[in-house]
Amino acid sequence: MRIISGKWKGRRFQPPAAMKARPTTDMAREALFNVLGNLLSLEGSDVLDLFTGSGAVALECSSRGAKVIAVDVAPVSKTFVSKMASEWGAEDFRVVQADIFKMVKNRQSSFDLIFADPPYAEKRTAALIDTLLDDSWLKPGGFLVVEHGGDLELSSHPALHLEKEYGAVHFSFFRKDEND
Repeated sequence: MRIISGKWKGRRFQPPAAMKARPTTDMAREALFNVLGNLLSLEGSDVLDLFTGSGAVALECSSRGAKVIAVDVAPVSKTFVSKMASEWGAEDFRVVQADIFKMVKNRQSSFDLIFADPPYAEKRTAALIDTLLDDSWLKPGGFLVVEHGGDLELSSHPALHLEKEYGAVHFSFFRKDEND
């Protein structure tokens, strides 16, 4: 895996074999960040990466100047992403080990960008989207991006802004209305 752009452009990293995460491929991540680059500036933005897994998206955001909080329930993920962030000298980067579905019940901050990559078979993803949009997790004008498989139908959601498909990987972009 590699960082696509920013201060760590081209830097490679390899998640441990014990990690059960499904990392977003370099190709899909590059496409994601091309779209995001047209929607918002990551420089100085507040980013929450839920289900961070290998930390690829969180590290990519940090490489581009974002302040990042990466969250995952797995200890191996927390250890690995913390190690990478420390070794690379990431500033404004925090890794939290938590059950995301419990964590979102108690909002503490608002973010310019939330990226969520729950397991594709997770049945609570639609409810998670509603919670993140309804409970002021996003700043006005902010985006929630959910990576999911083709089985999850989100096209009728009223906050859906954009959908992109890259093979089996789907990204659904939700926008927090500026007036909310």
